[in-house]
Amino acid sequence: MIKQCLLTSALIIGGCFPAFATAQPFTISDLQFEGLQRVTLGAALLSLPIREGDSVDDYELSKAIKKLYASSHFESIELVRKGDVLIFKVKERATISNVTLVGNKKLTDEQILDSLKSSSIQAGETLDRTTLAGIGKNLENFYHSVGKYSAQVETIVTTLPRNRASIQFVFHEGLTAKIEQINIIGNNVFSDQQLLKRLTLADSGGWWDFFADDNYQKQKLAADLEVIKSYYLDRGYIRFKIADTQVSLTPNKKAVYVTVNVEEGGIYKIGDVKFIGNLLDNDAEIASLVPFASGDIYAASDIAATEQNIRKFFGRLGYAYPEIVTYPEIDDESKTVMVNFSIDPGQRGYVRNINISGNTTTKDVVLRREMRQMEGGWLSSESIETSKERLNRLGFFSKVDLTTERISDDLVDINVNVEEQASGSFNAGVGFGTESGLSLTAGIQQNNFLGSGDKVGFEAKTNQYSLSANINYTTPYLTKDGVSGGGRIFYDKFEAGQANIVDYTNTTYGLRLDVGFPVNETNRLGFSLGWENNGISQLKSYEQLKQFWRIYASQLDSSGSVDFQNFDISLKWTKNNLDKGQLATQGMKHTLWTKVTIPGSDLQYFKVNFDFMNYQRITDDGDWTTLIRASAGYGNGYGQFEGNDQILPFFENYYAGGYRTIRGFASNTVGPRAMYVSDAGNSSMALTNSAVGGNAKYTLSGELIFPVPFLDEAYTRQVRSSIFIDAGEVWDTEFNYNNYSQMGCSYNCEYFGDYSKPGRIRASVGTQITWVSPMGPLIFTLALPLKEYEGDVTEVFSFNIGQTF
Repeated sequence: MIKQCLLTSALIIGGCFPAFATAQPFTISDLQFEGLQRVTLGAALLSLPIREGDSVDDYELSKAIKKLYASSHFESIELVRKGDVLIFKVKERATISNVTLVGNKKLTDEQILDSLKSSSIQAGETLDRTTLAGIGKNLENFYHSVGKYSAQVETIVTTLPRNRASIQFVFHEGLTAKIEQINIIGNNVFSDQQLLKRLTLADSGGWWDFFADDNYQKQKLAADLEVIKSYYLDRGYIRFKIADTQVSLTPNKKAVYVTVNVEEGGIYKIGDVKFIGNLLDNDAEIASLVPFASGDIYAASDIAATEQNIRKFFGRLGYAYPEIVTYPEIDDESKTVMVNFSIDPGQRGYVRNINISGNTTTKDVVLRREMRQMEGGWLSSESIETSKERLNRLGFFSKVDLTTERISDDLVDINVNVEEQASGSFNAGVGFGTESGLSLTAGIQQNNFLGSGDKVGFEAKTNQYSLSANINYTTPYLTKDGVSGGGRIFYDKFEAGQANIVDYTNTTYGLRLDVGFPVNETNRLGFSLGWENNGISQLKSYEQLKQFWRIYASQLDSSGSVDFQNFDISLKWTKNNLDKGQLATQGMKHTLWTKVTIPGSDLQYFKVNFDFMNYQRITDDGDWTTLIRASAGYGNGYGQFEGNDQILPFFENYYAGGYRTIRGFASNTVGPRAMYVSDAGNSSMALTNSAVGGNAKYTLSGELIFPVPFLDEAYTRQVRSSIFIDAGEVWDTEFNYNNYSQMGCSYNCEYFGDYSKPGRIRASVGTQITWVSPMGPLIFTLALPLKEYEGDVTEVFSFNIGQTF
């Protein structure tokens, strides 16, 4: 028997095996294995390309051993021949018992273990030492790509009993190399400073460059080079190119020098624009989508924008996968570029199925009725985008994804995947005050009742001087055309005399029915009819209230009380194109609302309100956003009663202060103060600490919204923070300043002013965190008044549970 180690074959397959210098082939009478433990004999024989009775020579035997190695079961193989019997003496690869990581900080355990799993390096797999060595090298290459040139990855394999092995990766990450200097060579048109300030990477700076990114990363450098290229291409330099980039590492591997060689070329202009291919007879419409003309400076971004515009155009017509390819023809002599757009719209696509997933509470029908892309219809990118906006605007979902899945050349499925969030709010509280005594509050508002999309709410409040309750219900789809309907029943009893601030009792109960009509996707009209009974008991009253009773004194009965029966009509117009129902990042919402009591009601008055909000994204993902809000309102009486002009009832007054109007001021405390006038001898007045509201108001707010620092990415869609500035005021146009300006004053005189005119503005700045929690939106506010008046009730910190936009 002759044994020979074939070195060449060993280099190929990673092992050394014997071969035979047999002059003649022989016939195999038997195949045997020695050393099998985990691998069964049957599995080993199946890996062989030879069988008993085969005639073999050296080549077939060499090929058989290669096949055994390729099975990944064996670490070494020795072939022995006894007569016509072949015996394979094998050593099986060890089974991996466990994999541990030590010293890794840049990469998480999960990232590394997932990568190892894809290479079959995990507990229970067989150990391939060649693969293991390659993984260690790849890990080191990754660290080098992010600037950690001194990083080393040590792989330790520990042999365990029963042919097992434990693997440990030991990471020595070291420090990230700093960028000592970035040099740009060949730039004559734009200075180094103009180019460098557009890069994410920067030279090492002093302490004042604390936020500069001077850690070298290969990927970031590649992205920065694309930024430089785009900067030139957008300014007519179509021949611009980056000749080469050199990255030099210092001997201590702690710093790098980056040198970028560029060739600018000259400025080129647009010579002509042509469209070739199948335009589906829409030549004029497609030509209008081009934002440039002959003679304009060439800009690559304009070309990309045109391609996108054309894709959207065909997408609206049902051609979901158009191919738009741009061919620029460059004339170096005239420095012009002829731009050719090749257009192939492909086949019009039709929607086979709309598949909805992710909704555990919300019923499918609630989502489907918001879809403007229909099953069986031709695919429209505009309808899909509108559908996504409407689903987001519901406020039921923290995330909405609509994707198209191509089934065939002309059929697609639309996959709608949502992540639900809390769509209701709950509030409860217990308090005690010297005026209110013990106070209790409880309420719930569910905007997606039992997953139906209907809104149901109940709230009850009670304290020493007030008891109120209301129940409301709204269905957004009273009809299949989107006509909404709903109603509200309410009760409120307010005993002002017990509060030691004013002296009347108002018991109010009523009913309101609402109906809404969609005008288009963003505009909606609402109509409301209400009945309300106000039972007022007059005892002593403050001066502004006396103005009201001077008009309606004849209505008082012998006990000094009166019931007002009023029927009113309300009209409401809403334009809403916000991208989300909660925590919006883009779009506007306008609401114009007016309420007027029907002639013949006991009180004839009207109110007009306008609310406006506008979100503008700063970043594409909406993490940084600005919000502008404004609100204005005015109300008054109309007609006469017993020869007196009617005025707005005091219980319909406007108030300001609190988290929805002017943060930093206590709720409903901004505005005119209640006045008392003594008629004994010389008239004199005294003012209370309490606001009485007015018939006119406005508020303004500006807000910068940004992500909450250090918050886990999983919560970024539910929580956000902002800084804001608020301002506003309330006044009473029916207040007669001349009647009181000459009076003496005995108490809180500094509160007095001409309440009939605006000018006593309040303002504040602060920060706010909003969290859409499982129990509803939670709002935490810290505010500092910028402009206040003596006696104002300020509120540095506030906490609220309620609806937010």
